[in-house]
Amino acid sequence: MAGRNKTKADVSWPLEERPGYLIRRLHQIHVALFQEKCAAYEITPLQYSLLTALAKRGTADQTALAQDIALDRTTTTGALKRLQARGFVDRSIGPHDRRSRTCRLTRSGAALLRKIERPARAAHLATIADLSKADQKRFIAMMQAIVAARGQRLDATRSPD
Repeated sequence: MAGRNKTKADVSWPLEERPGYLIRRLHQIHVALFQEKCAAYEITPLQYSLLTALAKRGTADQTALAQDIALDRTTTTGALKRLQARGFVDRSIGPHDRRSRTCRLTRSGAALLRKIERPARAAHLATIADLSKADQKRFIAMMQAIVAARGQRLDATRSPD
């Protein structure tokens, strides 16, 4: 498309200045760093988040875990099934609702979480390593502010599954 005329939109707001584009690229960069540093464990950032949330709660149903990591129940359930298949999570039928599943870390899951903590933290830190320490703190605070403000609004408008 070398001979195509540029529209005003092409020129007036370059991709490199659009928050959504930059957030998506930063996410790609983080996932690549996480995979590089945590390759030995064959765990995705999403699975790591689930293991972390489950370790914090002790026992939780899949809906609560989905809320903890701000993800839909279907995706959360799939990730939990994969973790269960590898022996990192136990899932059992809920005591009060046969449709729900109660989850807990297994000993293997807790051991994995201890082993992966250092490389996972290194991946998170590497994601923002090109910023000064002061800018890292500001960047984290700005992301937290956006998530706190927008996340609650989005959660309130989302219909239950």
